[in-house]
Amino acid sequence: MSGTFVKAVLIVAAMQRWSSPIAFGLLAGAALLGASTSWALAAEDRPVVVELFTAQGCSGCPDANATLAQVARNPNVLVLTYGVDYWDYLGWRDTFARPEFTERQREYREALGLRSVATPQFVIDGQRQLVPRRAPDLDNALAHTGANPLPPPDIEFRETGDRVAVGSGRLPQGGAEVVAVRYAPGLQTVEVRSGDNQGQSVKHINVVKEIHHLGEWRGRASLYKLPQGLSAHDLSDDALVVIVQGKSDRRILSAARLPELHHD
Repeated sequence: MSGTFVKAVLIVAAMQRWSSPIAFGLLAGAALLGASTSWALAAEDRPVVVELFTAQGCSGCPDANATLAQVARNPNVLVLTYGVDYWDYLGWRDTFARPEFTERQREYREALGLRSVATPQFVIDGQRQLVPRRAPDLDNALAHTGANPLPPPDIEFRETGDRVAVGSGRLPQGGAEVVAVRYAPGLQTVEVRSGDNQGQSVKHINVVKEIHHLGEWRGRASLYKLPQGLSAHDLSDDALVVIVQGKSDRRILSAARLPELHHD
């Protein structure tokens, strides 16, 4: 059995003070697993997730994009940009928009009790929305983000990068699901040639490319297989975050980025 694997198991157990179901499971199965099943450890403190719903054809969105880029400098915040498609009618087809991103925003509208969707829109940890254009507004909202009433379940990735484990915890009302979000880390610039932002160079950060629902989380420690193309070996220059989220209230319970692979 790999010494690296045993060391990883012991570190997991120590970090979780021997109370994590995942750590117990790893210790119980250590003698049965080979070197290829070692684990990469998730960060102890999960990031605050800030999602921006934006459109290249929306005149007020470039300022919000710039605000998100400033907030992204905070190492404790994970920012994600979703392009929505309902501004395309103004004459510019958004190059990043996908219908499922618009649907995700509509799910937030329902969960947050909003009358309609709007862009730009920030959603903080799935529990609070903001439609500002200035960085201080978002900074203030982050500073006053309410504590999660439920302890976050642990998220841990296999070192091979093809599976993710979610630990046990209390379920929110309505249940929860595990979602994998693939995005392009860093800034991208799009030259808009028509519509309200014609002639502008619109910048985006951490642009989401696709969302995959890995399955339900029922409060028990569970292992999920990442879809083909989303393992650490397949991502190339892209990045991946796994989110545990309430199905009804859409509150984000936990989130973790896929770590880089390290080889002996």
